[in-house]
Amino acid sequence: MSLKSSLAITTGKSAYWFLHKFRNGGSSLPGKLTTKIDPDILKVLGQNYDVIVITGTNGKTLTTALTVKVLNQKFDHVLTNPSGSNMEQGIVTTFLTAKRSKNGRQIAVLEVDEANVIMVTKYIKPVAFVLTNIFRDQMDRYGEIYTTYKKILDGIALVPEATIIANGDASIFNSKELPNPIQYYGFNNQSDHDVTADVNTDGILCPVCQHVLHYNFIVYSNLGKYFCPNCGVKRPALKYELTSVDQLTPATSAFTIDGTSFNLHIGGLYNVYNALAAYSVGKFMGVTDDEIATALNDPDERVFGRQEQIQVGDKEITIVLVKNPVGLNQVIDMVGTETQPFSLVGLLNANYADGIDTSWIWDGEFEKLPKMNIKQFMTGGERYKDITFRLKVAGVTDDNLWIEPNLHDAVDRLKDLPTKRVYVFATYTAMLQLRKQLADDGYIKEGI
Repeated sequence: MSLKSSLAITTGKSAYWFLHKFRNGGSSLPGKLTTKIDPDILKVLGQNYDVIVITGTNGKTLTTALTVKVLNQKFDHVLTNPSGSNMEQGIVTTFLTAKRSKNGRQIAVLEVDEANVIMVTKYIKPVAFVLTNIFRDQMDRYGEIYTTYKKILDGIALVPEATIIANGDASIFNSKELPNPIQYYGFNNQSDHDVTADVNTDGILCPVCQHVLHYNFIVYSNLGKYFCPNCGVKRPALKYELTSVDQLTPATSAFTIDGTSFNLHIGGLYNVYNALAAYSVGKFMGVTDDEIATALNDPDERVFGRQEQIQVGDKEITIVLVKNPVGLNQVIDMVGTETQPFSLVGLLNANYADGIDTSWIWDGEFEKLPKMNIKQFMTGGERYKDITFRLKVAGVTDDNLWIEPNLHDAVDRLKDLPTKRVYVFATYTAMLQLRKQLADDGYIKEGI
């Protein structure tokens, strides 16, 4: 190790210690200081690791968390970035916190921002890439879905020997010939018929001839068992198959993969995909079905800001991250399975990490909400006017809507909501601000 690298690591570790000792944590600054001293430090930090990169639009953080739980069944320590700090500086910070594995094999499961994959693979050669999905998201950063996929492929191109573990239900992952070995996972839980996606759905053109794709069945959005009636391209053979979805509630999911039953203590059909991805990585890494079931069935799963449950007085607060129309609509469908009356809070920010354009909320199916058993709505966040207006257009009445621009006041008013169960839909920085306020008020500990 060079003197420059040694100095960079010492500086980064010292910054991490100081921030977590005296400033309630920090996941980006230590990495930023480290790379300022040695821009190539990832090559040193990651050289002895088998790295698995998890990327895509939706589901990265939960897929990463579930994958770590699965691999912990076989390996004594798995390094990861649990807070979702998934750009270069956050990943450097992750390696700075690493502990040595007792069995000699160093495993790292890293959530990586789509545009930052190449920033990792310039220095580290992963053994596998996990591709969850690609939807329109933060178009000011990524552009259209094909632009986003190109950013990911630019990173993968530097590691042609790495295995790609991809969502086979997403046709975009079958649109380019790649030298990498590829394993696909997907749903096979419905009988075949012929259906097309809604006309406003992204990514439904054939990757070969650009004809509109048909489906034998659709899971949601553009995901499903697709085929092209024009040129004959179809979904590739699946190595890992989900064969049934047995029960879905806002807090649980029961399903079967390759003949094994699983009970995930997290709700939402979209999260079943995340569990399927984690299962696929586990099998790739030699974890048994029984071990995977033990990991996924763990009731103590807690994921930073992703359906995280927090007690505030007598209220059960569930924080759900929302950031684009497809994810938002899946969350709306998820709370639609709630059997008890509940209250709904919408917190909207438009900072860089959220996407500065809030027009995406108009593609969300908010019109479903007034038909649910929601006793009270509340809005907040830096763009509270936008989310308030959107809910009013969807049919939420003034007498059923509280507006709290100040986050401290919003947290205080959570205790006044008329229901025990409260769901909070929050964009990324709004979620961080909410968690900090809850920590300041003593309801949770800062960080994870």
